[in-house]
This record gives sequence, C-alpha cells and structure tokens, in this order.
Amino acid sequence: MTHSFDRDYWDRIWGGDRAAAMAAGQPNPHLIREVGDLAPGTALDAGCGAGAEAIWLATRGWQVTGADISAAALAHAAERAVAGGVAERVRWVEADLSTWQPDTRYDLVTTHYAHPAMPQLDFYDRIASWVAPGGTLLIVGHHDHQGTVAGHGHGHGGGETEPPSSASVTAADITARLDPLVWEVVTAQESQRAVGGHAGHTVAIHDVVVIASRRRATVVGDRTDSDSDVADMATDRPA
Repeated sequence: MTHSFDRDYWDRIWGGDRAAAMAAGQPNPHLIREVGDLAPGTALDAGCGAGAEAIWLATRGWQVTGADISAAALAHAAERAVAGGVAERVRWVEADLSTWQPDTRYDLVTTHYAHPAMPQLDFYDRIASWVAPGGTLLIVGHHDHQGTVAGHGHGHGGGETEPPSSASVTAADITARLDPLVWEVVTAQESQRAVGGHAGHTVAIHDVVVIASRRRATVVGDRTDSDSDVADMATDRPA
C-alpha cells in the first residue's frame, strides 16, 4: 500500500471510524520510562496526534508544544488537556512538520511514530535541530524488521499489516545521523512488546528507541565552540 502521509491522508485517518479509539490512547511506555527522571523544562512533541504524550509531560511540570498536521487530532488533544487540568501547560500547533520551523529550541524534543510527508530519517534530522544545548532528543519509531506488525492505532488505519518501509527504521539508521561532536547517544535499542488488539487479540509491537543528549559545547580541532555554532545533525550529508 502506498502512503502519502500528507494532510489529506491524516485527515482521513482522524476522520475515520478508529479515531475515537486512537484519541483515547495512553502515553507511550518508552516516554514514561526514559523521561520520568528528567527535570521539567520546555518540550516539543512532534506529531503529537491526540496528545497523550504531550499531556503526560504537562502533568509532570513540562511546558509543552504539541504539533501535528491534523486539526481533528489536535481537537481531541485540546479536549483531553482540558479534562486533565493541564490546558494552560500545553500549546497546540497545527503544522506540517516537513516545512514548519519553531521559533525556539526545546529542552526535550520527542516523537512517537510520527510520519510526515518526507523521508523518515530526514524528519529526525529536522526535529533534532530543534533541541537546545544540553537538551534531550527522544525518538520512538517503528522498527524495520522482517516480521509482521498488525495495525496498532498509530495512524496507519485499521487492518493494515507491517508499516511501510518508508515509515520504519533501525536504531543504527538513526544513530548514524547523530554527529558525535554534537550528540551523546544515551540509548539506542530495538524492542518488542505485546499490546491488546482488536477483538481481544494480542499483537506484537516492534519499536526502535533512540535517546541522545545534545552537548552544551563541542571541541572542534584546537578550539571549543558553543553548540549553536556547530553544524546540526546531518549537515552536508546526502539524504
């Protein structure tokens, strides 16, 4: 199946018969495990969908921007934020993440199975450039593996099998784009977990999780440059 991952695609997903169930989803367990000990600051959830992760961060003291291309998804997110009592801690932005540019950097930039209308690794390059010096990048994506993954509520539509190759990566794919002069890789792993599927069936979810910390200063040759002066991830690197 061909996936365009453009605005029309996501409008169909969030206007479909599974939208209500998707909007009621719980925050990603990798976020809870990996971010729970970080001191709260500013955060961006890139491709936030119905806002489960952004709202979880807000309840723990983060000031969050949730960005997504789907107005319908953001409407669900805003309702959940109000119900959770954190509406004042979350700003929702309707944006095409393949072209949108924030006006600030964030202490945490995270994404969970987000697929804009651009190559997946190029998307990770873009969001990594939005991490402030000393900040954290957390990527949770579909692992590129040889098995089959049933559609599991992350926006690929009901009944689909394994996410398309354009939406799947390996940990090595991601870390290869992280310049070690700029980034310290904290976690790079691939895992499998079981979740409840349709009609009581259990399905296996194959995840790739990468966490990296952006260095505050970088040694280049015989001088030390501030992180803001060092080329962002994948600069001058072919797509």
